[in-house]
Amino acid sequence: MTTARTPSVAHLQQALREKTREVDVLHRITESISNQLDLEAVLKHIVDVVVEATKADACLLYLLSDGQDELILRASKNPHPKLIGRITIGLGEGITGWVAQERTRVVIPSNASDDPRFKFFHNLPEDRHQAFVSVPIMAKKEVVGVINVQHKRPKRYRPDAIALLSTIANQVGGAIENARLYDQMKRKALQVETLSLVSETVASNRLIQDVLQLLVTMTAQMMNSKICSIMLLDQASGELRIEATQSLSEQYRRKPNLKVGQSVSGRAVQDRRPIIVADVTKEQDYMFPDMAKKEGLCSMVSVPMMVREKAVGVINSYTAVPHVFTGEEVKLLQAIANQAAIAIEHTTLIEKSFEMQEALAVRKLMERAKGYLMRAKKLTEEEAFKLIQRQSMDLRKSMREIAEAILLAGDIEERADRVRH
Repeated sequence: MTTARTPSVAHLQQALREKTREVDVLHRITESISNQLDLEAVLKHIVDVVVEATKADACLLYLLSDGQDELILRASKNPHPKLIGRITIGLGEGITGWVAQERTRVVIPSNASDDPRFKFFHNLPEDRHQAFVSVPIMAKKEVVGVINVQHKRPKRYRPDAIALLSTIANQVGGAIENARLYDQMKRKALQVETLSLVSETVASNRLIQDVLQLLVTMTAQMMNSKICSIMLLDQASGELRIEATQSLSEQYRRKPNLKVGQSVSGRAVQDRRPIIVADVTKEQDYMFPDMAKKEGLCSMVSVPMMVREKAVGVINSYTAVPHVFTGEEVKLLQAIANQAAIAIEHTTLIEKSFEMQEALAVRKLMERAKGYLMRAKKLTEEEAFKLIQRQSMDLRKSMREIAEAILLAGDIEERADRVRH
């Protein structure tokens, strides 16, 4: 007859301590994330707690992209600040993508890199870790991300540790979604505020250069741009030149002008449509990949500035990390670009009006000056004109200045005659 073994007191005490620790971990997560709506802070806290609870050597947290087609590294420990947002994994790609696609966890106690689903990222030291646990983060029965826990040495993961990690992943899913919604709400509010400020700026009496500088500054803030710039088209030369940017980079500011149809910005003007580039350092048509690498530029959108079906320039927005520009973001940029185009056209019309007024004033002065010379010097109209023209060339003065001088001299002479008589 076989009798069941009775757990020892020490074993029961150990089990109780483990359960107490699990409850404490879950309580801390619940208390923290329930009072926190900042997405980055929530993700950082989740990673910190997971590392502490599992005594992991590394923890990487990926979130599903807005397009629902890839996972993006959003938080990690040990930290990889330069890689956050830059590492992406497609659904079904690698163990992480497989976990997200299949909605199930993967536990590998040793030689994780030997798993056929494993994908190497050569710039991640975690690729060389032995033990690996990957669990999906769920919210409302949908996958929103994946948590990876890794150990440098082989490790036999206990069922209760795996269960705790899965519980954490399920619990934080809702908090992540709430933080994401809050983040989207803040971005919407900023977008509305920016569009309002853009309208006020365009309608102001500021100089056009000041208007354009304000527009790139506000746009960069709204889009979270590493660099935002406005390039205007010189109709005479057919070239685009940088007119305004919030970037302090002298190398970017000194970029050569572009011909219409040349590089990304030139194509946006030529085709009169927005052009999106996932990574300018790898884009064949982008003309300045070395500069982009040096400045840490990645994704780009170039939006033409349109006035009555005519492109007068472009607004460019660059990000420091891979970014999928949404249709809504492109529409917002197009609205700002068109407002900027209207401001430029308005200024051009005013300048042309001043030029016309100036030309008319000069013409009247010339007629008066020629009339005086014809009366005083007994010259023909053609001779009077040639005299003014020759004086302008010899003295290197404008014909307006010569005409004014002639009229002033004539006025003085006439007054002197009146005094004499």
